[in-house]
Amino acid sequence: MSGPGPVRLVIRGDDFGMCHAINEGIKRAYTEGVVTTASTMAPCPWFGEAMQIAKDIGIPIGAHQTLTCEWDYFRWRPLTDGPSLSGVDGTFLPSVELARQYVQHGDAVRELLAQIERFRSAGVGLDYLDHHMGSTLPAAYTEVSELTGIPFLYSDEVSRRLVSISELSPRDAADKKEWMLGYLGRLEPGVHILVCHPGVESSELESLTGPDSVPYRWAAEYRVSDLDVLTDAEVRGLIDEVGITLCALPDALSGC
Repeated sequence: MSGPGPVRLVIRGDDFGMCHAINEGIKRAYTEGVVTTASTMAPCPWFGEAMQIAKDIGIPIGAHQTLTCEWDYFRWRPLTDGPSLSGVDGTFLPSVELARQYVQHGDAVRELLAQIERFRSAGVGLDYLDHHMGSTLPAAYTEVSELTGIPFLYSDEVSRRLVSISELSPRDAADKKEWMLGYLGRLEPGVHILVCHPGVESSELESLTGPDSVPYRWAAEYRVSDLDVLTDAEVRGLIDEVGITLCALPDALSGC
């Protein structure tokens, strides 16, 4: 755990590169709000636009290592041909539970290395690695981090330097700003990470999945309300008032 000192906060916008509405949401949350870094999905269709935005506005980037695809109607495929990575339709499996059951270690490592190579081909450096939807194969993430020299956010080495990792998104819109203000007011000295999922209101997000699917509220509701809170003037004002230092991950761990 990080020791005494100032409060340093990394606000991580997830799913960059997934679709245009999310790219726009993260762009706004960084330029008009308080997001400090973006976790990016290399296999997704809007990765190229995300990389151009990252270069244009200078947003720090991490790899949102992707071995699943949760949506009913918006599906993406692995970058590699490992047979255990996909279902009968050729796209990633829809849940971490299924991926844990079927994905093989070697297939996962090759896929995750290919995802990192896509960032390198785009000319964008990576500050860290994390994972999409949860931990599928812990040993694969560890091996990829060791092979590439890029820190894995949930490794013991990084985790012991953090005070907390929290999540903004899965809350009712009406209560989210109040929760955020309370969270900011309670932060103790050291390094904290707040995970969020900003997106702009659009038919694109509304069409990702059906209303009866498990991740339905994650398609649009949580993302639009995240963006509202992250760009709220009162939220920014409290950060300034209590002296929280907003950082990207490497700066946070080195003391900003």
